[in-house]
Amino acid sequence: MKAIVTVGLKPGVLDVQGKAVASALNELGYPSVEGARVGKVIEIQMDGDLDPDTAKAQVTEMCEKLLANTVIESYRVDIAG
Repeated sequence: MKAIVTVGLKPGVLDVQGKAVASALNELGYPSVEGARVGKVIEIQMDGDLDPDTAKAQVTEMCEKLLANTVIESYRVDIAG
């Protein structure tokens, strides 16, 4: 089973990388781009014997302890078969 964690900055937190991406896209000829946010995706391969609820609980704990800075970042955990 695979867990997919999507981490991004919380609303209101300045995203310097996102601003740079939006600016570069404008300079490349995409004037319709008004903004961008940059985040990260983490794929975790897990033992197939875990039930999805237990897997999600474990990955949520991983996010709280290591994968996300919960002061400035939010995260979403998706469990895929």
